[in-house]
Amino acid sequence: MNNEYPGYRLGLPAEGPGSIGGFGRRVLGLIVDWALATGASWLIAHEAGTTMPLITTAAFVVITSLGLVIFGSTPGHLVAGLHLRRVDGSPAGFWRPIVRQLLLAIVIPALVWDTDHRGGHDIIAQTVLRRR
Repeated sequence: MNNEYPGYRLGLPAEGPGSIGGFGRRVLGLIVDWALATGASWLIAHEAGTTMPLITTAAFVVITSLGLVIFGSTPGHLVAGLHLRRVDGSPAGFWRPIVRQLLLAIVIPALVWDTDHRGGHDIIAQTVLRRR
């Protein structure tokens, strides 16, 4: 068996349900989530007469954190067929998704990846984004 695939060290399958979510799926999920946050921030900024970048980032963190805590997936993850779990396979719980999304919002941790294709935000939160 080839032990070079992402997720091998975590005991995950090479492909199919439960395997590491691929880059394309992650990007699709991020685009959907960012679009929702942009729409929400436009509504808020339009009413308040303020600027959007900070509101968009805050909306992104709130929308995605709520989705992860309640459903184990953000709206974008649902579209892309992904869900967030702890490394041991159990649900991510309450604090891990929030920490993960706050770290993702500052971008830099997400740019650092390990051999299992987990970004720094997942490494710190001890989570893994898996295929449904």
